Amino acid sequence: MDTKSTALPAAPVRHAAEGVAVPILAAISFSHFLNDLIQSLIPAIYPILKESYALDFAQVGLITLTFQLTASLLQPLVGIYTDRRPMPFSLVVGMGFTLVGLLTLSRASSYPLLLLAAGLVGMGSSVFHPESSRVARLASGGRHGLAQSVFQVGGNAGTAVGPLLAAFIVVPLGQPSIAWFSAVALLAMIVLSLVGRWYGQRLAALRAKPRAAAAKPIHSHRRIFWSIAILMLLVFSKNFYTASITSYFTFYLISKFQLSVQDAQLHLFIFLGAVAAGTVLGGPIGDRFGRKYVIWFSILGVLPFTLALPYANLFWTGVLSVLIGLILASAFSAILVYATELVPGRVGMIAGLFFGLSFGMGGLGAAVLGELADWTGIETVYRICSFLPAIGLLTVFLPHERPRG
Repeated sequence: MDTKSTALPAAPVRHAAEGVAVPILAAISFSHFLNDLIQSLIPAIYPILKESYALDFAQVGLITLTFQLTASLLQPLVGIYTDRRPMPFSLVVGMGFTLVGLLTLSRASSYPLLLLAAGLVGMGSSVFHPESSRVARLASGGRHGLAQSVFQVGGNAGTAVGPLLAAFIVVPLGQPSIAWFSAVALLAMIVLSLVGRWYGQRLAALRAKPRAAAAKPIHSHRRIFWSIAILMLLVFSKNFYTASITSYFTFYLISKFQLSVQDAQLHLFIFLGAVAAGTVLGGPIGDRFGRKYVIWFSILGVLPFTLALPYANLFWTGVLSVLIGLILASAFSAILVYATELVPGRVGMIAGLFFGLSFGMGGLGAAVLGELADWTGIETVYRICSFLPAIGLLTVFLPHERPRG
């Protein structure tokens, strides 16, 4: 596996000495908040689209699949390319795709146009995540877990707020009101243009300094390959289960407990808020105690709660959903940093691969689970998905990390 990067020298000691670039880290996290707020509008308005266009669950899942596939297939390619040729202002271009997708979604009058809009928003994500992950790492000052958590929590907070805004804006005002969120995309483009300017200056400064020797992998190529494969399976279990919540939790609550659409979306907001809180914890704990311990606890530790969820009443469904979101979300930052340290110098490729896998598994999960819900009922979906975190047992095969410090 080629670990050489022609664009960025590996200089972890110098980064640590310079400290965390707090304003840039805050800006990229805020941009992630805005980006994912927009993305979360798509599943949040599924009940409206399902009724307006007379869709079945399989067609609802296909919207998610279209969005996730355009994001997942392109992200690794973007990451590989920008590892060699970083493009600071590509972040603004990516958000431009999202803006066009939003406007298309607000005016879509047919199912194919809904799919086109979802695909455009997915293309925006495919550009945003690999490059913004590199910015977060450059701004980390060597505290990679912390930086990745701060970056991730912005996205998770946006994912949580999106359904809440949909409940109080889009649900009462209808599909055309989605166009109002174009202001969010424009704000993100302004912030990202400032981040891009810093990013370009940072790249120029790094190129002007003597190149440090590139960090070498501490494991064999074969061990790295199987470790990445295991991490991808863990991300599969996490995101396939998460897809059952983000795409169908509102339908589940409406079906089982006869909640209104707005009340069901409030429960989804609470779950996604717990996801945001869990993301904050995962990175710093991984920096302190090791990523592998966080991965163990996050994936496998959530299993008792997922097994109990399909049999709980409304109160305990709310409690269990919070615990599941809190624990499960702590994994991704740890997995991403762990993978980045396995393959030094390939931040864009690893970020694109794992973000792309996250979107792809979310989309595939939504499509498969939608078909399953049509055949067996929405409650059966949660009984089957409750066993997915057992895949966390594979963590035992991951190699030890680099020594701390």
